[in-house]
Amino acid sequence: MNGISKLLLGLHCHQPVDNFASVVDKAIKLSYRPFFEVVSRFPSFKFSIHFSGWLFDYIRMHDNGLFELIKKCHDNKQVEFFTGGFYEPILASIPSRDRKGQIGKLNDFLHLHFGAKPKGLWLTERVWDASIIDDIVSVGVEYVIVDDYHFISAGFDKRGLGGYFLSENGGNIIKIFPINKDLRYILPFKKPNVVIESIKKNGEVGVLFDDGEKFGLWPKTYEWVYEKKWLEEFLEAFTSDETLTTEHYSEFAAINKPLGMAYLPNVSYYEMGEWSLRANDTIALEHLHSNVVLGYGFETADKFVKGGIWKNFLVKYAESNRIHKRALELAKFADEVDFAEFTESLYKAQTNDALWHGVFGGLYLGCLRDNAYKFIIECENIYKNKNPDKKLIVADINLDGYDEVRFLLSGLTLMFESKSGGQLSEFCLRDRLFNLQNTLTRRYEAYHDKIFNPPAPAPVKEDEIETIHNMDLTKFEHLRDEIAYDWYDKNSFIDHITNDEFCLENFRKCTFKEFGDFANQPFDIDSVCEKEAVFVRKGAIYDDAIDETIVKKSFTVSDNGIGFNILIDTQSKKEYRYVCEMNLHLPDIARVTVNGDSLRNNGCIQNSKIITVEDKVLDKVFVFSFDSAVDTYIYTVDTVSQNEEGFELSNQALCFGFSLPLKQKMTLSGRFDVSL
Repeated sequence: MNGISKLLLGLHCHQPVDNFASVVDKAIKLSYRPFFEVVSRFPSFKFSIHFSGWLFDYIRMHDNGLFELIKKCHDNKQVEFFTGGFYEPILASIPSRDRKGQIGKLNDFLHLHFGAKPKGLWLTERVWDASIIDDIVSVGVEYVIVDDYHFISAGFDKRGLGGYFLSENGGNIIKIFPINKDLRYILPFKKPNVVIESIKKNGEVGVLFDDGEKFGLWPKTYEWVYEKKWLEEFLEAFTSDETLTTEHYSEFAAINKPLGMAYLPNVSYYEMGEWSLRANDTIALEHLHSNVVLGYGFETADKFVKGGIWKNFLVKYAESNRIHKRALELAKFADEVDFAEFTESLYKAQTNDALWHGVFGGLYLGCLRDNAYKFIIECENIYKNKNPDKKLIVADINLDGYDEVRFLLSGLTLMFESKSGGQLSEFCLRDRLFNLQNTLTRRYEAYHDKIFNPPAPAPVKEDEIETIHNMDLTKFEHLRDEIAYDWYDKNSFIDHITNDEFCLENFRKCTFKEFGDFANQPFDIDSVCEKEAVFVRKGAIYDDAIDETIVKKSFTVSDNGIGFNILIDTQSKKEYRYVCEMNLHLPDIARVTVNGDSLRNNGCIQNSKIITVEDKVLDKVFVFSFDSAVDTYIYTVDTVSQNEEGFELSNQALCFGFSLPLKQKMTLSGRFDVSL
């Protein structure tokens, strides 16, 4: 050891594809631009940078000054660029061809504008899977960055991870650098002298690659990093200390030998493993980890206590799985259309942000899911225009073992799921690139407990700032009454058999009595053709006795909507209420009217044959019409979810319950139409 401590610093900057311009501009103003303005004044301080391709191109088009400043830093050899998937997909979740295509697209961008040929890859959310090695090596990647947790969970000791290791798949070799968690958690949240001392204590090499948004965009960091001059003071102290230096990852890899071989499990950072579990399992994992820490220490707990894997989000959230599997299906159509426009929309649809949920909004942000479906519909429009005679697909699109029925009409794409009650799970407006069924089910999340029992935040010392992991949550107690949980997916044409106690409040809270087994159970596909699908379930009503009950649902599709005929035949002699539930996801609930009246959260309309919903954002009118009068119950489906500011209340859908009496036999017929 020569007494010199090296810091290999990298920053990853990302915004979801087609995010609101105001959000991206704020990130540029508060984080990206001021960071480069400060760090460029210290040209001897080397660092690496990764911008997701869409964000980098946005900066090029909308902030040429920042783009040129980044170019200047690169020309001065201060900056090393990292590549990655252009639209920030989870690489292990997309097909091989698209992995190579997305990385190649960002490589081309960096070479065109900067003359750069990146050797390092930023791994989205550090989701590691050895299956990606062959593809990333084939496009010129030599090294990748993961967390030290990846190594610790594979049996490595935390000490001795300062450098890089080799791994391989089928003989293709990749270098892997482990990020130092201690540095990741203190920079830039503690005073410069504390951070510098920590770098020195880590030995010869400190590896850090983390979110650029921590430098100004995260809560309270702009004031700390720039107004109170944390970054400037840190750079001044670092560059004036003769025992400290910086290197690019490429320089370090070129002159240093590997520390050994490493075969890593399918894993991301520890917190991702927590989030990907079901809520009860997340809580159990937290308790287990705490108990092991008390008995054996942090290193043992981190090594042997593990959560789930990223792909478990596709199991945890049906909505995530639908988006992911639709993108996989469309990837198979690429050869049939052979259009660059199709590939571009497909790559955008593969972005990760809408597929999972952790400390940021993710899946819970309707706008992100809307964007995912926008790109999916763009692809499908191209495919449909190339294949105008393709009007019906019956296949296991969701890869859940059950067939879905999808109608490709001139103005609409409609999909029904046999596994999920013969229900409508996709109603895409092809001209608006919008899916009306892009709803989200209200689920119990582990962090909801913190709203009812907020933990006391740890005291913040004078030499640090509060992080997003240590907030005062008592200010969110008003959200307690907004929390409700659904026991079935929020699709449309959901069949409930209940009683006269059914009312708006227990409907909204999902506490009404359910006697049937039709709302969340599979239906058989009885028949299907280009304009019609029929689903049947032989189930039962569970009351004083178990009475055989059949529900048969016939859907006739047209270019402007769906005709429906729902038949129920039960052996029960008792009187019940049947409720057909429909859920519409709309872009801005504040700009929606029902029967001409502005929506004020919830309401009831008695004995009506027509319900008209007008959406001023989509500029569409949706009409429910019935052959006989029904009672209608309406409420907004709202979720309480975690984000970087704490918690937020978000609208996910507008729910309608169409109710009528049921005694032995019943028929509900009508239409659901849209003005095209």
